[in-house]
Amino acid sequence: LRRVQRMNQLIRMKATGTPQEFAERMDLSVSMLYKYLDAMKEMGALIDYCKTRQTFYYESQEKFSLEFS
Repeated sequence: LRRVQRMNQLIRMKATGTPQEFAERMDLSVSMLYKYLDAMKEMGALIDYCKTRQTFYYESQEKFSLEFS
């Protein structure tokens, strides 16, 4: 949960860096990073990557949040 929260924070700030940099920052392999991103997308996060800025970002201004019941 904390890892996803940190990923969410970096994506919102548009401060992830390249996939390799983001994976290293999160202490993950690149393939595992993409598994996390895919899981977040399945939960409704609209995540994309900007090649120019070299960062992941949310396509929508809506905040991504996780809730457990």
